[in-house]
Amino acid sequence: MTARVHVIPVLQDNYAYIIESGDRIAVVDPGEAAPVMAWLGHRPLHSILLTHHHNDHTGGAVELKDQYGATIIAPAAESHRIPGIDMPVGDGDHFKIGETGFSVIATPGHTSGHVSFYAGAQHWLFCGDTLFSLGCGRLFEGTAPQMWQSLQKLAALPDETLVYCGHEYTLANGRFALTVEPDNIDLQDRMAAANALRGAKRPTLPVRLGLEKKTNPFLRAGTAGRFAALRLAKDNS
Repeated sequence: MTARVHVIPVLQDNYAYIIESGDRIAVVDPGEAAPVMAWLGHRPLHSILLTHHHNDHTGGAVELKDQYGATIIAPAAESHRIPGIDMPVGDGDHFKIGETGFSVIATPGHTSGHVSFYAGAQHWLFCGDTLFSLGCGRLFEGTAPQMWQSLQKLAALPDETLVYCGHEYTLANGRFALTVEPDNIDLQDRMAAANALRGAKRPTLPVRLGLEKKTNPFLRAGTAGRFAALRLAKDNS
């Protein structure tokens, strides 16, 4: 079975992700439809996976559903805020895209009903705005303890897990991370690599979770209290 992920830039700094698995194609968090449609051409789209209700992640979903007849899979807890849901899902649910199995992980914090999608056999994690490269999402609806617990769930996944998050924030997040851990050699090396990638107009994603755990201050906070302090400092930076 062939399974792969394609990184699709949308809007200003968002990413949508197109998943090919066998003869099935899905897209994760299409903030707008046109770049996805341009990639698809005449190919079919079977499923649309949404991590949370924010428009920069859902804005193209209904148009894509109408154009391709795709099934929208999205958090049941946010079904009243996401139009067109066909399959509401929650923590512990499972589904397949082609032959690729996904499990749903509840990751509230950024929004109250945010979920992440994990393909265990491929080690793919689509985590929306919960875990970012070198950062994490703002607490728009949840609390710091909620987000800390969500991040701990994701950190427990295998180190080889590839993290596909919702935005290209690596450089900005990394600049803050260096104020927290200026002597972290892994972080210094990672920022050098990220600067080279962005200089070449290439995405910094995906990133392996093992590297994230060595360099992301929000995963390295140790306690919910320390995490809350870091989140507040980042918000004010």
